[in-house]
Parts: sequence; C-alpha cells; structure tokens
Amino acid sequence: RRNWGKKEIFFLTNNTSKNLSDYTKKLASVGLVDVPVERILSPLLPLADYLVEHGLTRIYPVGNTSFQSYLRQRVPGIVFTADAGCQAVVLGYDTELTYEKLATSCLLLQRPEVRFLSTHPDLVCPSAQGPLPDTGSFVKLYEAATGRLPELVFGKPNTIVLSPLLKRFRQEDMVMVGDRLMTDKVLAENAGIDFILVLSGEAKREDLPGLERQPTLVVEHLVNL
Repeated sequence: RRNWGKKEIFFLTNNTSKNLSDYTKKLASVGLVDVPVERILSPLLPLADYLVEHGLTRIYPVGNTSFQSYLRQRVPGIVFTADAGCQAVVLGYDTELTYEKLATSCLLLQRPEVRFLSTHPDLVCPSAQGPLPDTGSFVKLYEAATGRLPELVFGKPNTIVLSPLLKRFRQEDMVMVGDRLMTDKVLAENAGIDFILVLSGEAKREDLPGLERQPTLVVEHLVNL
C-alpha cells in the first residue's frame, strides 16, 4: 500500500451509461472501498448543471435508465418529451438504444430550434469481448441522418468536466492519469496540467513517436506509479 500523503485522488469517467453512485460500487468491487461519490467526475455533472442554468427542462434523452434517473434527480422539473415543446435532444452512452429512440431523436433534430447536446466523444467503449460502439459512433450516425453535430460535448477532452477541480487546485498541483490519447491526454493539455500515460489500456507505446507533444510520464501499469 503506497503512502499518498496529502494527495487527493479523483476518478474521472466519460461513460454516461452509469451514474456516479454506480462507479463508487464498481470501485468498491475492485478493492477501492469508501470512495465518496464526491470523488467521481463525469460528464453527467456539467450536463445537469448546464440544463439547469439554461432552463432546458423539456428534453428528449437518448440514454439508458441510469442516465435518465440521474437527470431526474439533478434537474428540477425535468420532463422527457418528444412533443412540440421539446427543447433539446441529449445524447449519452445509451446501452439500451433502440431504433425508435434513433428515429424519434432524428425527427426532432430536423427542427432547428431543438438543440443537440452530447455527453462525450468516445467512438468505442472497451469491453472484455472487444470495443463496443460508444456515443461518438452514435454522433456519426446522427450527422449522416440529420446533417447535425452536437453543439456542446461535456466530457473529456472538454475541460468543463474538470471545472470542480480547476476551481480548487492550481494547475501545477494537478496531474491526469489515463490510457487514452485523444481524450485523457488532450484533456490534460487543454487544462494545462501534466499527463501520465498508462499503457495497460487503449494506447500503446508505438503510438507515441508521432505525437506532437509527449506525455509527462509513461508507465506500463498503475502499480508502477
């Protein structure tokens, strides 16, 4: 067990098929017990704040049950609707996606007054069986079908997902640890903080030579930190 001293550790995910409490349970299942929900960062946080701030309470969610439940808890008076009063289509990582949801949301996006928001840009989500289509892949479908792209994407590499920490800590006192170059590394660069690349996930050492900027540190596994 390493001595982290006074270091504060937060867990950041782009995956919006699970809410924050789901992740505290997942961390507990791998031995990281008693991680408070306040230590979990997700695009769900800035998304909910944005909906409240801009009065977007009549939306059509393309997201699974957990996603919808979180928005109901965080956004007072929210109504899920596809009627004439719908203000926005909100796209998450919908692991319960149906053709009916796709068709309904595409029809809504034919109306220019209906806004288009998305939680994150990841094309695939890793799984034990292999990569699975993620929200970024869904976005390509919407672009082909409607000609529209999300006007705002809340997750990595958008620094808005780090805003709670950027308000509390100096950039030189923060470091991002991740295994993806296009989300984790770019987020760190956008936020002006150091980046540690872990090679136990998506990125491989052979991906590094062509990069314009190299990670601050490269390690094979988290245990090497």
